[in-house]
Amino acid sequence: MPYKLLFVCLGNICRSPAAENIMNHLIVQANLSKQISCDSAGTAGYHIGNPPDERMTITAAAQLGIKLRGHARQFKKSDFETFDLILAMDAANYQDILALDPTGQYQNKVRLMCEFCANYSLKEVPDPYYGGPENFSLVIDLLLDACNGLLQHVSSKCAKGSIVKDKS
Repeated sequence: MPYKLLFVCLGNICRSPAAENIMNHLIVQANLSKQISCDSAGTAGYHIGNPPDERMTITAAAQLGIKLRGHARQFKKSDFETFDLILAMDAANYQDILALDPTGQYQNKVRLMCEFCANYSLKEVPDPYYGGPENFSLVIDLLLDACNGLLQHVSSKCAKGSIVKDKS
């Protein structure tokens, strides 16, 4: 069974699909496709079924040479059981996710994406939706940093054979 990651933002058309696709790119490069799988979702249902935002796709292609794939979907309660680690892009997403878990049973599975950054000190991945190209570029750089840290975190769990449930 692969270790399953879920990236979550508000609408699932900018930050979370970018994180999912960047992470998938890194996973393939590290030859870990059988050990780690990724998906993304949004806390709101604004864009269900839509592909990633074209501005984010253009930026990811220009900076990393990768195409963003996928279609927006909304986070659902069953995602708590399906995924080993749920990564919120900002504090509002984090709180919206935890609100669906009133007993706190799955709280240990939910983390902020920026916790895995090594080169950036930002605590949240800013939403670039209403900004210009520089906002999208910053998000790609930030997510690449966080995904590299996340890959180290998860691959060390894979190496130790401890990919049961994430409690760290």
